[in-house]
Amino acid sequence: MTSREPVFEFPLNLGAGEGRTRQLHEQLRAAILDHRLRAGSQLPSTRRVADAYGLARNTVNAAYDLLVAEGYVVTRTGARAVVADVAARPASRPPRFDDGRLRGAWTPPTWSSAVATGDAWASTFRLGVPDHRQIPFEVWRRLLSRAFHPRHGAAFGYQPPHGRPRLREAIAGHVSFARAVAARADDVIVTAGARQAFDLLARLLVEPGKTTVAVEDPGYPTVRDAFIGAGARVVAVPVDDEGLCVDVLPDDARIVYVTPSHQYPTGVVMSMARRRALLAFAHERDALVIEDDYDGEFRYGTRPLDALQTLDRAGRVVYVGTFSKSLFPSLRIGYVVAPAWLHGALAAAKEHADTCGNAQLQDALADFILEGHLARHVRRMRKVYAGRRDTLIAMLDGPLSRWLQPVAAEAGIHVAARFHDADAMAALMPRLREHADGVIPLRALAQREDAIDGIAFGLGCIDEDGIRTRLQSLARAMQR
Repeated sequence: MTSREPVFEFPLNLGAGEGRTRQLHEQLRAAILDHRLRAGSQLPSTRRVADAYGLARNTVNAAYDLLVAEGYVVTRTGARAVVADVAARPASRPPRFDDGRLRGAWTPPTWSSAVATGDAWASTFRLGVPDHRQIPFEVWRRLLSRAFHPRHGAAFGYQPPHGRPRLREAIAGHVSFARAVAARADDVIVTAGARQAFDLLARLLVEPGKTTVAVEDPGYPTVRDAFIGAGARVVAVPVDDEGLCVDVLPDDARIVYVTPSHQYPTGVVMSMARRRALLAFAHERDALVIEDDYDGEFRYGTRPLDALQTLDRAGRVVYVGTFSKSLFPSLRIGYVVAPAWLHGALAAAKEHADTCGNAQLQDALADFILEGHLARHVRRMRKVYAGRRDTLIAMLDGPLSRWLQPVAAEAGIHVAARFHDADAMAALMPRLREHADGVIPLRALAQREDAIDGIAFGLGCIDEDGIRTRLQSLARAMQR
C-alpha cells in the first residue's frame, strides 16, 4: 500500500509517462540551488519518495545518482544522502528597489540599523549595552517558571494591547518611586522596547510632509530615522552644557524629542531653566515633548532633577522608558507613560503592530519589580558603574588629559569626552580604534557640521581593570 503524503516541503510536479527520472532530478536540483533544500539536510529515502509520489524505486535511485554525479548530493556508506553545500543559482534579473515601490526614507543608504551583534559582554567600550552578568538569574528562572504554570491559563491567549495589567501597575509604581513620574496604571502602554514606542508615536503624531520634529544633535539616530520614515521634516537642534538649546527650536516644531536626564550621547543634564523653557515652548506652540529616560536610574551623587513629565501640567509630555539598560536589551520590554488624550490611539497602534507581546515575560517582569528585585539590582549596578565611571574619568583627567576632557555627567552607563582641538582629534582617532574598541565619535551621531567634537565611552561591557589597561595602552601609544 502506498502513502501519497508529500515528503518534501515544496510541490513536485511530475507528469505521467516517460521522463519522470529527468523531471524529478531537475526539480530537486532547482530546490537545492534555491536553498529550498538546504545544505546539510538529509534527503528522504528512495523508498519513501517512491511511495509518496507513485514512482518506481529505480526512478528515484536514478535521479539521486544524477544529483550525486553532479555534486549536488553527497552519500556515505550506511547513511542517508545529504544535500551538498553549493552556490545558489544567480537570479536571472536582480531585483530593483529604486522603481518607486519603496518610500525614499526607507531605501539604502538613508536607513541604517545601529544594532550591534555578537557577544553581549566583550570587554569593549561599546555603547548602549548593560552588564548582564550580575542579574539574579536564579530569581529570573523562578519567576519565569511561575509565569509559565498551567494555572495561568488566561496568560496563554491574546492579551490587552496596552500590556498585562499587573506589569502596568508595577511600572507606574516603579517610575513614581525612581523618577517621581506621576503615573497611574492606565497611563502606561507596554511596548517591545523603546524603539517600538518611538515608532508608534511617529505613526500617530506625524502628518507626512507637514509635521516638523526637532531632535537633539548629536542625538539618537533611531529616533531620527523613525520620524523620517513616518514622513516628518526633522530638524537637528544643537546641544550645549545645559542640554537642548531651546532658544533655537524652529517655530513650527510640533514634536520635540529630548533626553534630559542624560543626553545621548554627550551625557549632559538639561538644566531646570531649559526644562521650564521647553515646557513653555510646548504650551505656546501647541507642541508635544517626547522625553526619553533611557538610563536615568543610574545616578551618581546628586539628586536627579525632576522629569519633564513631572513638571508638566498640561498633558504635553510623553515619557518613554525601557528595561534594556537596567536589565538587558533582549528582554524587549519598554513603556510609554502617556497623557490621557493619547491612551486610546496608542493602544490601537500597538494592537496593529504586534497585538500584545509576550505575556509570560511581562508577568515575570512584574513580579521582579513588585518583589523588589529590580530596585536591589539597580542599587547594586549603580555602585558597579560608578566605579567604572570614576576609573574612566581618572584616566581622562590623567594620562589622556593632553588630548581629551571629560564632559560633566551625573548619570548613565556611558561617558563622553571632548577633544581639546582638531589636532588632538586627528591624532587620537586612529589610536582609539586600535586601543579603545567600541568608542563612538560624537560626529557619527550628528547631522550638523558644527556639532561637538568628541567621543563616547560605554561602561557596560568593560570592567575597571579593562578600562585602566586599555587607556594606559592608548596613552603610551599617543606619547610615542
